[in-house]
Amino acid sequence: APPQGPPPGPPQGPPGQQWGAPSGPPGAPQPPRDNKKRTATIAIVAAIAVVAAAAITGALVLGKDDSDGGDESKGKDKTPAVTSSAPKSEEPTEDPAGGGADNPRAGGDAGDVKPVIPGWKPVVSAKRHNAFDVPPDWTVESPGLSTGFEDDKGKPLVVMSAPARFKKDYCSVKDKDGYTNKSHAAGAGSKGAQGAKSEASAAKIEAENWVFAAFDQHQTGTRKVTEAKKFTSAHGLKGYTSTATVTGVKKTDKCTTDGKSVTVTYTDTNGDFATWVLYSVKGTKEEVPESTIKKIMSSLRPMKSEVS
Repeated sequence: APPQGPPPGPPQGPPGQQWGAPSGPPGAPQPPRDNKKRTATIAIVAAIAVVAAAAITGALVLGKDDSDGGDESKGKDKTPAVTSSAPKSEEPTEDPAGGGADNPRAGGDAGDVKPVIPGWKPVVSAKRHNAFDVPPDWTVESPGLSTGFEDDKGKPLVVMSAPARFKKDYCSVKDKDGYTNKSHAAGAGSKGAQGAKSEASAAKIEAENWVFAAFDQHQTGTRKVTEAKKFTSAHGLKGYTSTATVTGVKKTDKCTTDGKSVTVTYTDTNGDFATWVLYSVKGTKEEVPESTIKKIMSSLRPMKSEVS
């Protein structure tokens, strides 16, 4: 398929198509909106709906993720012309008890986990069997939350659960319909990767998926993604890691920025592939420094499987 985005720079092409999905250039879906109109398009419900609506406009369309642990990120061939903006978290869905489809028994467990970095906050994903720490100025959401980025039709492209956010809602802008879109400077969380060919391929694919969905759905910038390499945290989580960046993104509003992402795909205590993701704005004062990202990654640790 022909590359998307501007001619200069290395060939772009689509973010890697996942697990046997049809190849083709990614589309240009629009980031999610934090408003009542979009509330119904919540991550868990919409993720299931996408499977039945395989022909929807957009690329990297989520198959089943963080709902029943199935396949993920099915690639599509459509390229609608829509605007793109800075990362805007989709209206999250939450189980009132702190559980939910991605974290059915998270209600009382997360509070038992202590940080391994003094003064930082622990983030726990019970279903993905990991924990990590974030700096004290991050917001740790309920472990029952699922959130992500959606296309212009309101269908999710990428979804993570048990998220933490940096500078939550730091930037907001109204779209052409009068709805206010709110952006976070960064986010981190976990997602399933069942069906992936390998830890390495999942790490690379997801890194590009997230930088695309969060920062450059109109593909005006230049994307770069690294080959996955082996990773071992300071606390025993082993897998593969990859990073992706997009630069030169066309400024469409005050919240538009370049971006970056990093992933770690590992095999959890149930023997399933899972991926930890962090995305951040790039080139602004709100960017999460590489030193901070590395410190967060160093705190990644496996959690034991719960017994029913």
